[in-house]
Amino acid sequence: MAHVPVLAGEAIELLDPQPRQVVVDCTFGAGGHARLLAGRIGASGMLIAIDRDPIAAERFAQLTGEVSCATRFIRASFVDGLSQLRKEGLHADVVLLDLGMSSMQIDTWERGFSYSYDAPLDMRMDPELERGAHELVNEAEPRHLETIFRELGEERYARQIARAIVRARDRRPIASTIELVDVITRAIPTPARFAAGHPAKRVFQALRIAVNDELGQLDAALPLAWEVLATHGRLAAISFHSLEDRRVKRFIAARTQGCICPPDLPVCGCGREPEAELVTRRSIVPTAGEIAANPRARSARLRVASKLREDQG
Repeated sequence: MAHVPVLAGEAIELLDPQPRQVVVDCTFGAGGHARLLAGRIGASGMLIAIDRDPIAAERFAQLTGEVSCATRFIRASFVDGLSQLRKEGLHADVVLLDLGMSSMQIDTWERGFSYSYDAPLDMRMDPELERGAHELVNEAEPRHLETIFRELGEERYARQIARAIVRARDRRPIASTIELVDVITRAIPTPARFAAGHPAKRVFQALRIAVNDELGQLDAALPLAWEVLATHGRLAAISFHSLEDRRVKRFIAARTQGCICPPDLPVCGCGREPEAELVTRRSIVPTAGEIAANPRARSARLRVASKLREDQG
């Protein structure tokens, strides 16, 4: 499937990039959002892209010849990339995080992200990571696997699947995606195999999140992105999982909060003022038309906030 940027029109409209602005795309991927952002900031603007996937670097090199703005690519996790920009003292007008994984990662079968292809178990967004899904599946304690499947995949049959994996790997290591799919399918009750969605979907999601420490990366990246953001700049995050969306929602809510004094105190004593305001009160979701054209957009949620002032500490 060709890469289609999710909630692209809504993100660009709400971020409202302008000529001469500095834009940071923290998760460049296949460059769909970055291309649209570059078109809005024009020749006087600057586009900075961050991604830890080496394939993204190749795609960015292609993009640079097609846009008029100044460009820069940082091959790193968005935590390391944002840390670098903060150390440099850069202030961005727009910061975008498009979480999860890109279509190019899913469709590059040999990287082992998909349960639809027979490939080596891997799932590393950065091939230089030491441990991939193969090591996690074949070496983790049963209880740890169960926790991963339940908490990161919201898998109902986490315990049964974890036990089935341990039994299978005791015979021989689970080496491929299809081998893992077979173990998962056999571990769950027959009716559940034919329920909505692929029976291995939640386990594969959980393994991918664990291998790439996606939630830990997000927790570390959000405050860094806020520090890099200039006053009156806008931060947007597109999430594809409830665990991601809750983190983004909490982060923004903490910065939109004003006075924290007890409600019965007649006069504010804390002096706290909001440092952010919501650009939209609720998360933005894809239209029915976008979901029909791109089913991978179904679970997407977009949240945008504007920075009013620097952190009061």
